[in-house]
Amino acid sequence: MQCQRILELVQMMKRLFIAEKPSVGKAIAGALGVKKSYGNYIECKTGDTVTWCFGHLMELEDADVYLPDGIPVTKSGKKRWRQEDLPILPETWKTCLKKKDGKTDPGIKKQYQLIVKLTKAADVIVGAGDPDREGQLLIDEVLETCKLPKSKQILRYWASAVDDASVKKALNNLQPNNSKKFVGMRNAARARGHADWLIGINASRAYTLAAQRGSGNLSGSVNIGRVETPTMNLVALRDAEIQNFRPKPYFVFKGTFIADGIRFQATLQLPEDHPGLDSEKRLTSGAEAKKINDALQGAKSGTVKDCESKNAEQTPPLGYSLADIQSAANAKYGYSAQQVLNCCQKLYETYKLTSYPRSDCQYLPTSQFGDVKQVLAALKAVNPDLAAAVAGANPALKSKIWNDAKISAHHAIIPTQNARASAMTEDEKNVYRLLVLRYLAQFYPPAKLLKSKLTVSVNGFDFVCSGTAILEPGWKKITGNDAPAKDKKGQEEDQKVPALKKGQAVTVEKIAAVKELTKAPPHYTEGSLIKAMQNIAASISDPRAKKWLKDGDGIGTSATRAMIIDKLKRTGMLELKGKNLLATPKACTVLAELNKLVKDPVMTARWEEVLQAIENGTASLAEFEAAQRKFTTAIVNEVKEKKIAIQTE
Repeated sequence: MQCQRILELVQMMKRLFIAEKPSVGKAIAGALGVKKSYGNYIECKTGDTVTWCFGHLMELEDADVYLPDGIPVTKSGKKRWRQEDLPILPETWKTCLKKKDGKTDPGIKKQYQLIVKLTKAADVIVGAGDPDREGQLLIDEVLETCKLPKSKQILRYWASAVDDASVKKALNNLQPNNSKKFVGMRNAARARGHADWLIGINASRAYTLAAQRGSGNLSGSVNIGRVETPTMNLVALRDAEIQNFRPKPYFVFKGTFIADGIRFQATLQLPEDHPGLDSEKRLTSGAEAKKINDALQGAKSGTVKDCESKNAEQTPPLGYSLADIQSAANAKYGYSAQQVLNCCQKLYETYKLTSYPRSDCQYLPTSQFGDVKQVLAALKAVNPDLAAAVAGANPALKSKIWNDAKISAHHAIIPTQNARASAMTEDEKNVYRLLVLRYLAQFYPPAKLLKSKLTVSVNGFDFVCSGTAILEPGWKKITGNDAPAKDKKGQEEDQKVPALKKGQAVTVEKIAAVKELTKAPPHYTEGSLIKAMQNIAASISDPRAKKWLKDGDGIGTSATRAMIIDKLKRTGMLELKGKNLLATPKACTVLAELNKLVKDPVMTARWEEVLQAIENGTASLAEFEAAQRKFTTAIVNEVKEKKIAIQTE
């Protein structure tokens, strides 16, 4: 009763909501009731005011701020990079408004000044950053510069979605912003930002200077970063693996059989402990292949050892995260990661046809299930050519995509209820269609399959034939080629498996040994590199590091991965050849000289472990930063005498 009264009193006060971005601010204002919109802020019927940031309004100051006056400057007015100034270790961290081309962004400045003005008039301030560390810091760092009296109450709005139900629930559950949970999140985000600055600024300068000493007139700089350097290393390692790859022969025995008038193929399947098999269970021994061939030659018949068929269902694929749509559009259309992000951003911001794009989530909150009919109606209006597909969708079906426990700061990228068609570019149409078909698939039944496996024994050797027949296509009816590609292990996977009886005799038409060669792994494409960054834990052997990287969603974020790849291309570290991404000679030279830990994603895992402890209050920001200052100094000292001759071809 007392808590309810306190809530009522708080609601009577004049509140200012500061959202992370306009879309969230407008969703909050919509739930409160819009009285009047003034462009970059909204007055609500409740007496509240809602405004917003444009992502981070603040950023850490440039290194020049911490360097003494009198240092020679470049033509651009920046202080020259000198070995004697390294390492740069700020005693007191300074922030500034975000810059564009070296100057304060005028749009950012205008919005910041508005927020400062609005905070003075508010009784209560409610931070509505995204429900994650960066979302916490993003609002807090703005408020820290507003010089607010300590008596001013600051609350935290916490929601993972912007549908009306989720927003109203969050509005009724505002929490103190100075709680241990939120302070810990802010400190963890700040610790990560400071450490990235220390290593990025100092290592980039140290290695650039070393390259200038070894290469004379070096063009550009050598950029080092916690995420971009391991990403560059991933590509370089794959390139080296391909370059050093030597194909090895192995043998596959294929048989053609006839039973009940049906001709079918099957492949020899050897026991795992059979002599002559490699780690991939391939037969690599020529002598063993000859023994098997001799034993099978002249065979005229075989016996059905086993024949089984079972019904199975394949549910619709989950929704698209940004990494998923980038990978799918790259594979289908050859679009770069940045192209896909730009398309998704346009679909979201300009056309308002899809939800927030920078998401790492494949699921949807159950609170949005009630919007399905409206979304389907909008899809029919925007996509007349999909009218039949929309008509066939069953809005009552609830697929695995609806799962509150799996929601992160955002949900899967899906179409919205906006029913106004827009003049999209061809690229935007293609990306939009992928998103629409994936959403529609959720309201079609599972595909019904018949999985069959036939084993034929010939002179004591087992030949296996397997296949999957689609009995009812279900969701596959509308996705067509946009459905996830299935893993094909051999051509016989797609053939019709005859329904034979155990013990039945079959005629051997032909058995032959086919000599094949192992294949090198494929080069990374932008799509596969995005997925590799997200799933970097798969390439780590250290179980502890693997866990933290898996729990922390790999290296980079959905919002930054495309930009990181784009930057590596712009700075001459990666290059495109067709669809393939390759490490340049410049990148390979730098990687060969780098401290192992800087190019190893394990560093991110170690950081994440400590950052989680900072968030939980069991480790301190100061201790973490002291360790990073020590590591930064070691990196600088390691390279201060080096001369690195950068290769350009």
